[in-house]
Amino acid sequence: MSEITTPRDLFLHELGDILYVERKLTEEVLPKLIDEVGSSEFRKGLERHLEQTKDHVRNLEQVFDMLGEEPKAEKCIGFEGLKKEHEELVGEADPALVDLIDTGAAARTEHYEIAAYSGLMEMARSLGETDAVTLLEENLKQEKEALREVESVTKTLRDELKAATA
Repeated sequence: MSEITTPRDLFLHELGDILYVERKLTEEVLPKLIDEVGSSEFRKGLERHLEQTKDHVRNLEQVFDMLGEEPKAEKCIGFEGLKKEHEELVGEADPALVDLIDTGAAARTEHYEIAAYSGLMEMARSLGETDAVTLLEENLKQEKEALREVESVTKTLRDELKAATA
C-alpha cells in the first residue's frame, strides 16, 4: 500500500480495493461458486453476475483511466476474510447445506460491495469526478440487484430445505 496523504490518495486506494474484489470475483470466486452450487436458479444468477462483474472491472479500470492513473488493485483484507470464512464453513458443513452457505457468502459480499461503491461515489462527488460517479453508480445498481436475487434464492432454498426436513 502506498502512502495516503490526500483525499485523492484515499479515493485511489479505495478504488484499488474494490478493483481487487471485482477481479478476484471474476477470476476465482464466482467460477468456483458456479461449479459448487446445486441450485440451477442460483447457478444462473451467479453466471449472470459473473458477466456483470466483468463489466464492473472494466468500469473501474475506466475510472482509473479518467483520473490519469494506471489501474492498481489493492489487496482487500476484508474480502479475503469473507473468502476464508466461506471456505472454512463449506469444509465443516453437511454438503446439503452448501447452497445456503453460498447464498450467505454471496449476500455478505454484495453488502460489502454496496458499501464500497456508496463510499466511492461520495468521494468521487467531493472530488468533482462526475464521470466517475456515473460508472460507479452503474456498478452499485447491479450490486443491489444481485443482492435482491440472492435474497430471493435464499428464501427458496430455505423453504425447500424446511419442506424436505418436515
